[in-house]
Amino acid sequence: MTLPTATHYDPSLVAQPKTDAPLPSGLRKVLIIGGGSAGWMTAMLFAHALIGRGAEITVIESPSVGTIGVGEGSTPWLRGFFDGLGIEEAEWMPACNATYKCGISFDGWSTRAGFESYFHPFASMLDNLTLTQFVHNAQARVNGADVHAHPNRFFVAAELARRRRAPKADENFPFDLAYGYHFDAALIGQFLRGKALARGVRHLERHVTQASVNGQGRIDAVHTREGERFEADFFVDCSGFAALLIEKALGTRYCSFKANLFNDAAVALPTPMAAAVPSQTLSTALRHGWAWQIPLTSRFGNGYVYSSAHCSADEAERELRERLGMLDSSEPARHLTMRTGRVEKHWSGNCLAVGLSQGFIEPLEATALLFVQRTATSFLVYAQDGDLGEAAQSRFNAQLNAQFEGTRDYIVTHYKTNSRSDTDYWRDNASHPNISDALHELYATWMAGKSLMPGLGAQRFGQGYPLFSWYCLMSGMGIFPKPERLRPPDATQGRYRMDQIDDFIARSALNYRDHAELLRQIPPRRREPSLQVYFW
Repeated sequence: MTLPTATHYDPSLVAQPKTDAPLPSGLRKVLIIGGGSAGWMTAMLFAHALIGRGAEITVIESPSVGTIGVGEGSTPWLRGFFDGLGIEEAEWMPACNATYKCGISFDGWSTRAGFESYFHPFASMLDNLTLTQFVHNAQARVNGADVHAHPNRFFVAAELARRRRAPKADENFPFDLAYGYHFDAALIGQFLRGKALARGVRHLERHVTQASVNGQGRIDAVHTREGERFEADFFVDCSGFAALLIEKALGTRYCSFKANLFNDAAVALPTPMAAAVPSQTLSTALRHGWAWQIPLTSRFGNGYVYSSAHCSADEAERELRERLGMLDSSEPARHLTMRTGRVEKHWSGNCLAVGLSQGFIEPLEATALLFVQRTATSFLVYAQDGDLGEAAQSRFNAQLNAQFEGTRDYIVTHYKTNSRSDTDYWRDNASHPNISDALHELYATWMAGKSLMPGLGAQRFGQGYPLFSWYCLMSGMGIFPKPERLRPPDATQGRYRMDQIDDFIARSALNYRDHAELLRQIPPRRREPSLQVYFW
């Protein structure tokens, strides 16, 4: 059994109920400790798969612990989540101040001429018509041919983001674009709570303080500040960085990514929304980290993710305020701390850790909810088959850890390939040697001018991200020979005409509406594509 690894939209990424099979005895009574987006998303997935088979699912949520959430982005997996549960965008998006997300622009990470900014889209059906040309040109350029290989001109999502258009085509345009969302994380938790309660999930407001563990290393019950004891067959730890069950009760080892990823703090500030609503996340490199700008319908969510070893919280806040023109503003900033890494076992005995309790990779690629959904859905694949034994746990943990490591490697590459030299932060990121063997092989393959496809296909490196993502990152950062070392392309290397690609992208973009206009009247979910399309 293999866990799903797709990063594009797939409506099957919600475990469907198996009504013809009895409910496993170890899942008759499930307690989810902690609410927020992680807890309530997990509750929805468990309810969808298990309540109809007789399971009792309860969320115990502290009334005094707030959520981490600020303006947040997602991958296309979130679309699969809502579609799989039959919840229309026209219902949930306005309730959560949500907007559409074509991808992420990375500004200022590279100083290489012509590569100071690039856009990373999501893989889509339409991209199959330009992906071959992009990969060919990138491969030719890394081998010294002077051909255009910047990713922005090869993907329609980049053009939509540039024009501030939504990634939902008119009904008569038969190409489905993968897309994510921007949303208020606190509001999405509240929305999912209402939905979960309507679908039979129970809710208790209590402050859980500890858990009782028996001699077999399984949790018997949790205890609350109010003096109550709650027993269950299975427990889900959604207690955030506190990791009350998986770490504090079960003693699961935590594997830090601090040696690979320096950022451990953030400061956030809202600003008013403009009339024209962007359809992309903006990630801008600053002196000691990077700033996000996330468009919600009500405001911009802004923040600065930085390394506390390289600057103080006051310095970070001042730099963010200066960037936003808010040095004299009385708007309070919100300061956050974070730890990057993962637990060794996400599923241990009768406990599953989901969300921040299981691990966190900094928010550069908006993977937080991706791992929530991936973890809960993948567990339910095992649970549906009644496969809850130690062998299943070992397979599950190994596969999920590989996905954490692969995502970490992809994010590390943003920092390792940076060409800034203005601060110790950027110099330290570029020079530190703490990268995985898989990344060493990927970099060596690229620098040797060889295709990444064989290594990615064999999963020797790059797990968790498809071929086009790695080519967008390496090409977008300008990891090519210096311009003076490039030579004119031969007939094979220069066989694709950029004017034809530009024309195709521009005409395709005409089928997509203005983002702000579409948000005012969100259309219903369109019918499924008639073709199954596979991406590199």
